[in-house]
Amino acid sequence: MNAWAWTALLLYLGWTAFAFGVRAAQQRHRTGDTGFRGISGRPGQPSWWAGVLFVAALLGGAAAPAAALAGLGPLPGTAGPALRWTGLAIALAGLAATAAAQTNMGASWRVGVDTGERTALVTDGLFAHVRNPVFTAMVTASLGLTLIVPNWVSLVALAALVTAIQLQVRVVEEPYLTTAHGPAYARYTHRTGRFVPGIGRSAPSP
Repeated sequence: MNAWAWTALLLYLGWTAFAFGVRAAQQRHRTGDTGFRGISGRPGQPSWWAGVLFVAALLGGAAAPAAALAGLGPLPGTAGPALRWTGLAIALAGLAATAAAQTNMGASWRVGVDTGERTALVTDGLFAHVRNPVFTAMVTASLGLTLIVPNWVSLVALAALVTAIQLQVRVVEEPYLTTAHGPAYARYTHRTGRFVPGIGRSAPSP
Protein backbone atom coordinates (compact mmCIF):
# COMPACT_ATOMS: atom_id res chain seq x y z
CA MET A 1 0.00 0.00 0.00
CA ASN A 2 2.90 2.33 0.73
CA ALA A 3 4.02 2.23 -2.90
CA TRP A 4 0.58 3.34 -4.05
CA ALA A 5 0.44 6.05 -1.40
CA TRP A 6 3.81 7.38 -2.54
CA THR A 7 2.62 7.25 -6.16
CA ALA A 8 -0.49 9.26 -5.29
CA LEU A 9 1.46 11.79 -3.23
CA LEU A 10 4.10 12.39 -5.91
CA LEU A 11 1.48 12.63 -8.65
CA TYR A 12 -0.55 15.07 -6.59
CA LEU A 13 2.40 17.28 -5.70
CA GLY A 14 3.56 17.32 -9.32
CA TRP A 15 0.05 18.11 -10.54
CA THR A 16 -0.51 21.00 -8.13
CA ALA A 17 2.99 22.36 -8.77
CA PHE A 18 2.29 22.48 -12.50
CA ALA A 19 -1.38 23.52 -12.37
CA PHE A 20 -0.72 26.45 -10.07
CA GLY A 21 3.01 27.17 -9.75
CA VAL A 22 4.30 26.55 -13.27
CA ARG A 23 1.10 27.84 -14.87
CA ALA A 24 1.24 31.04 -12.80
CA ALA A 25 4.89 31.55 -13.77
CA GLN A 26 4.03 31.09 -17.44
CA GLN A 27 1.14 33.52 -17.09
CA ARG A 28 3.35 36.12 -15.45
CA HIS A 29 6.01 35.74 -18.14
CA ARG A 30 3.39 36.11 -20.87
CA THR A 31 1.19 38.87 -19.41
CA GLY A 32 3.00 40.31 -16.40
CA ASP A 33 0.25 38.93 -14.12
CA THR A 34 0.16 35.59 -12.27
CA GLY A 35 -3.61 35.25 -12.76
CA PHE A 36 -4.37 34.70 -9.05
CA ARG A 37 -7.44 36.59 -7.81
CA GLY A 38 -8.13 34.84 -4.51
CA ILE A 39 -11.36 34.06 -2.68
CA SER A 40 -14.49 36.02 -3.59
CA GLY A 41 -17.12 37.43 -1.26
CA ARG A 42 -17.38 38.00 2.45
CA PRO A 43 -17.03 35.24 5.08
CA GLY A 44 -20.12 33.07 5.14
CA GLN A 45 -21.28 33.86 1.61
CA PRO A 46 -21.54 30.98 -0.91
CA SER A 47 -18.70 32.48 -2.98
CA TRP A 48 -16.49 32.57 0.14
CA TRP A 49 -17.33 28.97 0.94
CA ALA A 50 -16.35 28.00 -2.61
CA GLY A 51 -12.86 29.35 -2.00
CA VAL A 52 -12.54 27.83 1.47
CA LEU A 53 -13.69 24.41 0.29
CA PHE A 54 -11.32 24.59 -2.66
CA VAL A 55 -8.38 25.24 -0.34
CA ALA A 56 -9.58 22.42 1.94
CA ALA A 57 -9.75 20.07 -1.06
CA LEU A 58 -6.19 20.96 -2.09
CA LEU A 59 -4.90 20.29 1.42
CA GLY A 60 -6.92 17.09 1.64
CA GLY A 61 -5.48 15.84 -1.63
CA ALA A 62 -2.02 15.81 -0.07
CA ALA A 63 -3.24 14.68 3.36
CA ALA A 64 -4.88 11.51 2.01
CA PRO A 65 -1.72 9.73 0.81
CA ALA A 66 0.20 11.15 3.76
CA ALA A 67 -2.38 9.60 6.10
CA ALA A 68 -2.06 6.28 4.25
CA LEU A 69 1.71 6.40 4.73
CA ALA A 70 1.11 7.07 8.43
CA GLY A 71 -1.02 3.93 8.70
CA LEU A 72 -4.61 4.96 7.84
CA GLY A 73 -6.22 1.98 6.15
CA PRO A 74 -8.37 1.98 3.00
CA LEU A 75 -12.15 2.05 3.04
CA PRO A 76 -13.90 -1.34 3.30
CA GLY A 77 -14.17 -3.17 0.00
CA THR A 78 -11.44 -1.19 -1.74
CA ALA A 79 -8.59 -3.68 -1.49
CA GLY A 80 -6.85 -5.08 -4.54
CA PRO A 81 -4.61 -3.70 -7.29
CA ALA A 82 -7.31 -3.39 -10.00
CA LEU A 83 -8.85 -0.34 -8.35
CA ARG A 84 -5.42 1.29 -7.96
CA TRP A 85 -4.44 0.75 -11.59
CA THR A 86 -7.81 2.10 -12.71
CA GLY A 87 -7.27 5.13 -10.49
CA LEU A 88 -3.80 5.68 -11.92
CA ALA A 89 -5.15 5.68 -15.49
CA ILE A 90 -7.96 8.10 -14.54
CA ALA A 91 -5.57 10.37 -12.63
CA LEU A 92 -3.10 10.58 -15.52
CA ALA A 93 -5.93 11.39 -17.93
CA GLY A 94 -7.13 14.12 -15.57
CA LEU A 95 -3.65 15.58 -15.20
CA ALA A 96 -3.17 15.74 -18.97
CA ALA A 97 -6.62 17.27 -19.48
CA THR A 98 -5.96 19.90 -16.80
CA ALA A 99 -2.77 21.00 -18.57
CA ALA A 100 -4.53 21.06 -21.97
CA ALA A 101 -7.51 23.08 -20.69
CA GLN A 102 -5.30 25.59 -18.89
CA THR A 103 -3.27 26.02 -22.08
CA ASN A 104 -6.48 26.59 -24.05
CA MET A 105 -7.34 29.50 -21.73
CA GLY A 106 -4.22 31.42 -22.76
CA ALA A 107 -4.11 34.95 -21.33
CA SER A 108 -7.61 34.51 -19.84
CA TRP A 109 -6.43 31.94 -17.29
CA ARG A 110 -7.35 32.98 -13.75
CA VAL A 111 -7.62 31.47 -10.27
CA GLY A 112 -10.61 33.30 -8.80
CA VAL A 113 -12.61 36.19 -10.21
CA ASP A 114 -12.13 39.94 -10.17
CA THR A 115 -15.55 41.34 -11.07
CA GLY A 116 -14.01 44.56 -12.36
CA GLU A 117 -11.84 42.72 -14.85
CA ARG A 118 -12.74 41.77 -18.43
CA THR A 119 -10.95 38.91 -20.15
CA ALA A 120 -11.61 37.31 -23.53
CA LEU A 121 -14.31 34.63 -23.64
CA VAL A 122 -12.55 31.35 -24.50
CA THR A 123 -14.67 29.05 -26.69
CA ASP A 124 -12.13 26.94 -28.59
CA GLY A 125 -10.09 23.84 -27.79
CA LEU A 126 -11.68 21.85 -24.98
CA PHE A 127 -13.91 24.87 -24.30
CA ALA A 128 -15.71 24.16 -27.57
CA HIS A 129 -17.21 21.07 -25.91
CA VAL A 130 -17.72 22.10 -22.25
CA ARG A 131 -17.67 25.45 -20.49
CA ASN A 132 -15.50 24.39 -17.57
CA PRO A 133 -12.99 21.81 -18.81
CA VAL A 134 -10.34 22.80 -16.24
CA PHE A 135 -12.72 21.94 -13.41
CA THR A 136 -13.88 18.74 -15.11
CA ALA A 137 -10.26 17.68 -15.51
CA MET A 138 -9.45 18.53 -11.90
CA VAL A 139 -12.33 16.39 -10.60
CA THR A 140 -11.23 13.57 -12.91
CA ALA A 141 -7.67 13.74 -11.55
CA SER A 142 -8.97 13.89 -7.97
CA LEU A 143 -11.22 10.89 -8.56
CA GLY A 144 -8.27 8.92 -9.89
CA LEU A 145 -6.13 9.83 -6.89
CA THR A 146 -8.99 8.85 -4.58
CA LEU A 147 -9.09 5.40 -6.19
CA ILE A 148 -5.34 5.04 -5.74
CA VAL A 149 -5.61 5.88 -2.03
CA PRO A 150 -9.25 5.17 -1.14
CA ASN A 151 -9.47 6.31 2.47
CA TRP A 152 -11.90 8.63 4.21
CA VAL A 153 -9.55 11.62 3.84
CA SER A 154 -9.40 11.32 0.04
CA LEU A 155 -13.17 10.85 -0.11
CA VAL A 156 -13.80 14.01 1.92
CA ALA A 157 -11.29 15.93 -0.20
CA LEU A 158 -13.05 14.82 -3.39
CA ALA A 159 -16.45 15.82 -1.99
CA ALA A 160 -15.05 19.22 -0.95
CA LEU A 161 -13.62 19.78 -4.43
CA VAL A 162 -16.88 18.92 -6.20
CA THR A 163 -18.87 21.17 -3.84
CA ALA A 164 -16.38 24.03 -4.22
CA ILE A 165 -16.47 23.82 -8.01
CA GLN A 166 -20.26 23.73 -8.15
CA LEU A 167 -20.45 26.84 -5.96
CA GLN A 168 -17.67 28.64 -7.83
CA VAL A 169 -19.20 28.02 -11.24
CA ARG A 170 -22.85 28.64 -10.41
CA VAL A 171 -22.53 31.46 -7.86
CA VAL A 172 -19.38 33.28 -8.96
CA GLU A 173 -18.26 32.60 -12.52
CA GLU A 174 -21.49 32.24 -14.48
CA PRO A 175 -23.02 35.50 -13.15
CA TYR A 176 -19.70 37.27 -13.81
CA LEU A 177 -19.42 35.93 -17.37
CA THR A 178 -23.05 36.80 -18.07
CA THR A 179 -22.37 40.40 -17.04
CA ALA A 180 -19.03 40.57 -18.83
CA HIS A 181 -20.02 38.98 -22.14
CA GLY A 182 -23.82 39.22 -22.34
CA PRO A 183 -25.39 37.65 -25.45
CA ALA A 184 -22.11 36.03 -26.55
CA TYR A 185 -21.93 34.08 -23.32
CA ALA A 186 -25.64 33.23 -23.49
CA ARG A 187 -25.15 31.72 -26.95
CA TYR A 188 -22.13 29.83 -25.71
CA THR A 189 -24.03 28.34 -22.74
CA HIS A 190 -26.78 27.23 -25.11
CA ARG A 191 -24.47 25.13 -27.27
CA THR A 192 -22.07 23.71 -24.65
CA GLY A 193 -22.54 21.72 -21.47
CA ARG A 194 -21.45 23.00 -18.08
CA PHE A 195 -19.04 20.17 -17.15
CA VAL A 196 -19.95 17.36 -19.56
CA PRO A 197 -20.79 17.73 -23.26
CA GLY A 198 -24.52 18.20 -23.80
CA ILE A 199 -25.41 18.39 -20.08
CA GLY A 200 -26.14 21.71 -18.38
CA ARG A 201 -26.81 23.73 -21.52
CA SER A 202 -29.01 26.80 -21.07
CA ALA A 203 -32.34 27.30 -22.82
CA PRO A 204 -32.15 29.39 -26.02
CA SER A 205 -33.08 33.04 -25.72
CA PRO A 206 -36.53 33.94 -27.09
